[in-house]
This record gives sequence, C-alpha cells and structure tokens, in this order.
Amino acid sequence: MLYYLFELLDQLNFPGAGLFDFISFRASMALIFSLLFSIVIGKRMINSLRKQQIGETVRDLGLAGQIEKSGTPTMGGLIILGSILVPTLLFAKLHNVYVITMVLATIWLGLIGFLDDYIKVFRKNKEGLKGRFKIIGQIGVGILVGSILYFSNDVRVHKRVPLDYVLQSDEQFVTHEHVQEKNEKYRWIATDDMTTTIPFIKGNEFNYNWLIGDSNKSYGWLLFIPIVIFIVISVSNGANMTDGLDGLATGTSAIIGLALAVFAYVSSNARFADYLNVMYIPQAEELVVFISAFVGACIGFLWYNSYPAQVFMGDTGSLALGGIIAVFAISVRKELLIPVLCGVFLIENLSVMLQVGYFKITKRRFGEGRRIFLMAPLHHHFQKKGIHEAKIVSRFWIVGILLAVVTIITLKLR
Repeated sequence: MLYYLFELLDQLNFPGAGLFDFISFRASMALIFSLLFSIVIGKRMINSLRKQQIGETVRDLGLAGQIEKSGTPTMGGLIILGSILVPTLLFAKLHNVYVITMVLATIWLGLIGFLDDYIKVFRKNKEGLKGRFKIIGQIGVGILVGSILYFSNDVRVHKRVPLDYVLQSDEQFVTHEHVQEKNEKYRWIATDDMTTTIPFIKGNEFNYNWLIGDSNKSYGWLLFIPIVIFIVISVSNGANMTDGLDGLATGTSAIIGLALAVFAYVSSNARFADYLNVMYIPQAEELVVFISAFVGACIGFLWYNSYPAQVFMGDTGSLALGGIIAVFAISVRKELLIPVLCGVFLIENLSVMLQVGYFKITKRRFGEGRRIFLMAPLHHHFQKKGIHEAKIVSRFWIVGILLAVVTIITLKLR
C-alpha cells in the first residue's frame, strides 16, 4: 500500500519518494520491518498465549529435555504469518500476480494449520485436524496456485533462443533496454508456456506441455496442476515433520528463503538473466519483497524460538512455511531444485517413511517390527544418541547452508 502512496508522492516531486521504485530498497524495508515486527509483536503474543494457557501438550517419548517443554505456548506461527503478510501488504505491488498468489497461499495454508492447532489446544484433541482434511486443504492450495500460474496472462517468461529459431517461426523477439545483445546468434522471445529449470544439465529448460504433446496449452494443466499439488503437499509436510526441535524448522526455512531470494532477483532482472543465460520472468521482482519479509519473519521468530524455546510455531507456522517455499519455487520455475534446496525437509520426511515401511515389512516377515533409526524423524534419532538438541539444530543448519550454496551454484553449473 505504501508503494502506491509514494508513487503518487513521486509524481508530485516529493523528495525521496522515488526510492520506492527500487526493488532493493523495498525488499530491504520488508526484511527489516518483518524482523522488528516479529520481535515486538512476538513478545506480546507470547504473553497473551501464556495468559490463555495455550500451551503445548508433550508426549513422553523418553527424549532429553522433552518434559520441560510441556506448557510452552504454541500457535506462534501467527507471529510468522503476520510478519510476512503485513510488510508484503505495505511494500509490494498488490496488483502483481505473483504477490496475489503468494498472499493467497500463505493465508490458506495458515488457516489449515490454525484449525489443526485450535482443535489440539481448545478441543483437547491430540490428533488435531484429521489427516484427510489437511490433504484436502493442501490440494485446494495446489489447484489455486497451479491454475493461476498456468492460465493467467500475466505469467510469462522470456527465453533466449537461437536466432535461426526466431527467423523460422512466427514468434517475435523481445528487446530489453538494459540488455545489449553481445551475441547476435541469440534473441529473447516471450512465451507463456510452462517452462521450468532442470538443474545440472546444459540447455536446462523443460516444458511440461511437451510431456503430453500439448503445444497450445489446451490440456497441459492436467499434468501441471497435479505436479503443483504434489510439491505443495510434500514440502509442506516436510517442514511440519522438521518442526521437532527448537529453531530447527524456522532456521532451515530462513536459509532456504535466502536462496530463493537470489533466484527471484536474478530471474526478474533482465541484465542478470542475460548474463547467467537463465529465463527472465517479468514482474517476478515483487517476489523478492515477499521472500525478504519471509526471511525477516523467520529470523525474528528465532528470537523466541531458538533453544530454549519460549514459543512453538505449531502447525499454523510449519505447514505455512513449507507451502510458501513450494509455491515460491514453482513461481520462479525452480521447483525441480527443491530436493536439493529443501534437502533437510526431504531427509526428515524420508526417515519417517523408511522407519514406518521397514517396521511393517519386518513385522509381517519376522513377526516383530524392526527399526532403521532409534527414532524418527531423523533429528530424534540423534537425540536418542545423546547429542544435545542445540548442537543437532546447528548441524542441520550447516547442512542446509551447504545445500543452499549448491543450489545457487546451479545457476552456472550446467
């Protein structure tokens, strides 16, 4: 909203109003505002949650320091959601299709998590929202996001293609005032096809429509939307599974958010896109504002969520964090990098699947279930081995940083 105010002030030649034209300024303001907002509002909300006795009910799993966490305020994900949405509404262009998509996804996923926490805390039902209803809600997010990204006329990419291709087709090449063609063998063309990026491969662009031979985008949505649904469910539940130690999911999400900010910035800047030979995505620069608010919210929440945690995010935060990461990665056409970038989420998810699957198989075969890990998810396995949870979290963060660096390197490593 402030963008439109300062745009008007700029037209009136108000001193300094032109700063809002720079994405770097608005992104920085969004990060700082979300960080301070989460710290200031967080303290008040934690006190409010304590007064209302909205505390976490902890099952005794025999883990060190677990019982002491009983009664710690939960539903702190509301702090994260507010710290993302308020700066986005203040500093981003609200008519931007990508901002609209991210805001809708954030609210929708936050509501699913909130319902789950509400049932656990106020209805005293430890199971929370039934799994099938969570899945239905996540499918709804996938359908909404997939439909917007597939059918919206505002969602387009500019790709560099050989000049011979342009001359032999009916497509017109695009010129960018900030990009001077250094190689006359290539031109930019604008397209609304659903092209994505395949990491580590030369000529790494892939069109989903190609899989079903749909060059006119008539039926490609039948493939694209289910893929979006799968990614949203997987990453959202992966973040939820990771939220088992103080600061683990929050810090990991902040690291992932920083990497996504890099992808959004280079993809939305014609000069960087030309230099790195990646797809140029017009209007995606507003995603930098959103992800900056996301990172600021995560770091600010860590003020209270780091060990020993004063508040837990609950499903209100964890489901939303994972879903936001998934939708954002799809928006900047980097969803195939998720297994690497979100490797911590993936490993946590796989550890549970392997543990449960191996237990069932061995129980049928030997009459007694056996385990691969001492306990799943994986972070509990290391707890069972006697490693302090603060050290486990720090090491997982280090792994997350390494994976984020590898992911960013893919911009040139192909």
